[in-house]
Amino acid sequence: MAAISLNVNGKNYNLDIEPQMPLLWAIRDIIGLKGTKFGCGIAQCGACTVHMDGKPTRSCVLPVQAVTGKKITTIEGIGTEENLHPVQQAWIDEQVPQCGYCQSGQIMAATALLKEKPNPTNADIDAAMRGHLCRCGTYDRIRKAIKQASKVAPKNEASGGK
Repeated sequence: MAAISLNVNGKNYNLDIEPQMPLLWAIRDIIGLKGTKFGCGIAQCGACTVHMDGKPTRSCVLPVQAVTGKKITTIEGIGTEENLHPVQQAWIDEQVPQCGYCQSGQIMAATALLKEKPNPTNADIDAAMRGHLCRCGTYDRIRKAIKQASKVAPKNEASGGK
């Protein structure tokens, strides 16, 4: 066990945990934020995607010792029930979720994309979303939602900032 300091959604956490614990489990089991999902455990499906210093990162294989001093944003950190992020609203408007399991990772990738490329092409969207698996196959809806969100997403805060 070691003292590990994490900054998650703008809040500092001082945890006494194993340094090799994957960030995903620290977020879900220790901090208690359940929006980030476990999918494959080998960084292939994207369900565990969070932002590390604004960049989409797979949290299931990332040890917590590697993220000290970094700003971590989870799905809970990009909007609120009262003030959804434009990507979250677009997901609802375009009826993207079916089972919904992959959605937090998909949304985290989409918000990072819009921060980097405010007006993405289909090729940009396909590249950014590659490796984010949706068993229900709502890929066309995902693309439509990202296009919709690109019209209203705050250009300087697309990856966070409640």
